[in-house]
Parts: sequence; structure tokens; C-alpha cells
Amino acid sequence: MNTLYKVALVFVIIGALNWGMIGIFDVNLVSLLFGEDTIITNIVYAIVGICGLLSTGILLKPLDNHHN
Repeated sequence: MNTLYKVALVFVIIGALNWGMIGIFDVNLVSLLFGEDTIITNIVYAIVGICGLLSTGILLKPLDNHHN
């Protein structure tokens, strides 16, 4: 897997964990760490969103190199 996709996937996982915490515990870790509606918080959300878009490229790649 390409390094860019790995980095993007890490951010997507971080975003998913944050959404899970919001849904289960009503705790937004990004807002807790960086403040609500700050420029840094918005940058983090933008990075996660961009990485989510980049990660759609993973759907087009085969999961492994083995061909049956």
C-alpha cells in the first residue's frame, strides 16, 4: 500500500474513533484538545475529510497481490 494511502487511512481511523466517541460518550476529542470552532480544529476536520476522499482510492486497489 502506498505511503500516502497509509497516512490517509490513519487520519480516517482517527476521525472514525472521534465520531465513535461522540456517538457513544458524547465527547468530541478534537474539540477538547483544540477548542470548539478554532482554526486548528477546523484544519484537523479538513485534513480528516481530505484523507477520507483520498482513501476512496483504496477501494479501487486489490486487497492483495495473490491471484486465484
